[in-house]
Amino acid sequence: MAIRQDIEQDVVREILDLEWEMFQEVRGLDGPAPCQQDRRTFEIMRSSQLLSWNQEAAESYLDDLRRARAGDRNLMTEKYARMMESTSPCECRGIGAILPALDEPTGRLVERLAGQSVRWMEEAAAKYPHVCGRGRPIRASEDSRFTTSFETYNWAELATYSRKTLELLEDHYLGLVAAGTNPAEVILGHTMATYGFASLEVAEAALRERSERRDSPPA
Repeated sequence: MAIRQDIEQDVVREILDLEWEMFQEVRGLDGPAPCQQDRRTFEIMRSSQLLSWNQEAAESYLDDLRRARAGDRNLMTEKYARMMESTSPCECRGIGAILPALDEPTGRLVERLAGQSVRWMEEAAAKYPHVCGRGRPIRASEDSRFTTSFETYNWAELATYSRKTLELLEDHYLGLVAAGTNPAEVILGHTMATYGFASLEVAEAALRERSERRDSPPA
């Protein structure tokens, strides 16, 4: 699968810098998390997603981040708080009251795009089980205090985007689908490329072989 990069690097860099700054301010129930000390992995994961977007969606999201910072909002805190409503409901009872409410049109966009994203991820997992098996479980039914599914994580993140960003992102992703490309595969392809694999197919074969060697009994 050929991967194009259509976003200006200065836009990606500013987004990553603002997200990392906000991420450093997130405080979980048990204090700072180890991932908050790992900027390299953070940037690999976040840039892999961003590079699946187009320039218009990225610029709109950058505007969301700038507006949030100017208004003393932390979108990363909001994202993790929304996640914890599903993964740790007892600890987060009442947290919804302090989060910005989603108006009805935005809420419908979030639900629609979140549902589409789950379907795309399940299609990718069927094709690349070893690549996808290294990530989060897909469905929210697998959430726990210690595990956050792709569905819950993705929904919570989408809920921090403006309606404009959501509309641009959905249009872009549906354009990829119309062209025969699964958006989830584009994101995974960027991630695997960062780790040195030439393609998802190459990564899947290498990870399958690694798994088979690990599971094989000693000679």
